[in-house]
Amino acid sequence: MNRLSTSWGAYDLTRFPEDPRDQLRAWSAADAYLLRHLAGEEGPRGETGAAVDLSGTVAVVGDRWGALTTVLAGHARVPVQITDSFLAQQATRANLARAGHAPDAARLLTTRDTPPARIDVLLVRVPKSLALLEDQLHRLAPALHEGTVVVGTGMVTEIHTSTLELFERFVGPTRTSLARQKARLIFSTPAPSRTTEPGPWPRTYVLPADSGAGAGLTVVNHAGIFCADRLDIGTRFFLKHLPRARGGAHVVDLGCGNGVLGTAASVADPDATVTFVDESFQAVASAEATFRANAAEGAKAHFVAGDALAAVAPGTVDLVLNNPPFHSHQATTGATAWRMFSGARAALRPGGELWVIGNRHLGYHVKLRKLFGNAEVVASDPKFVVLRAVKGDR
Repeated sequence: MNRLSTSWGAYDLTRFPEDPRDQLRAWSAADAYLLRHLAGEEGPRGETGAAVDLSGTVAVVGDRWGALTTVLAGHARVPVQITDSFLAQQATRANLARAGHAPDAARLLTTRDTPPARIDVLLVRVPKSLALLEDQLHRLAPALHEGTVVVGTGMVTEIHTSTLELFERFVGPTRTSLARQKARLIFSTPAPSRTTEPGPWPRTYVLPADSGAGAGLTVVNHAGIFCADRLDIGTRFFLKHLPRARGGAHVVDLGCGNGVLGTAASVADPDATVTFVDESFQAVASAEATFRANAAEGAKAHFVAGDALAAVAPGTVDLVLNNPPFHSHQATTGATAWRMFSGARAALRPGGELWVIGNRHLGYHVKLRKLFGNAEVVASDPKFVVLRAVKGDR
């Protein structure tokens, strides 16, 4: 837990799932800079300015762990958080409760939900994915009006010329603030001439013949999904070494992304039940679209936005397919992979298998042997390794 001090008070904030050993903060200098600006403590050029009027509809996009929403819940009229992250949404609920706010003090929406029809203040925490920023600005632009205050925030390393061009294109004239603690603000003024062009998402492509078990599959990607225009090389390698069909097995595509692994498993075994799990709402929507585009009629699947395998009953899974991320926003961490592996072991039946692909240097075999007592190399190349771990009877 760490404390964010603002002119509106101090807030103890945590990420989700909460881990007392976690040294990563639940807020950033970019969040603090934006809150100072909203309170009138710091204007765009460093001067003291007037506080932003928060009495209208305030929408907060990309609030990573709920810091902005938690602070504003006591000073805006039911702020609306819009996030692609299940974990961020859960962190927001916990942080709101910790701050003493009622559950309805903020309205929590996902990037797949219908946004507010009118927005008076739009606050944007710049995401890692430029495509997700493009998609969200496109979706929210119709709700903006001449008087809407639009402020973005991010670390200096996250704000590029291409970032500002998107604000210009979907909102209007855009400028930036001075940098403070390696953070910067973005100010956009809604313009009547802003673009009304159709959104470019989702995008669809067909996998080529050299894609192993995925050959010929139609892949659907909503904005923000890794490698939206083509199959990434790690997944392509994994598809060439997927385990054979197992007659009616329960398969989990863990961290499913666009769902191509689970879809390939379903196509190979139409009697299988496949559960697609990801913490990204955009990913789960992509996985469902990919599955629907390829699976046999009557094929069984479940689509879950959640925290690893927390929503899957223990001892009910035959096979877990996993390509774990090793970044949490800008931070490199092995915590997500460890949580996925631990969850997989709990969800698997005795004799069930976890198949993992990762960069060779990540050393996933060490984690798997610690958890499962075994880890076999199925395939490898100079960059990637596919590992198989089997759950024992105990």
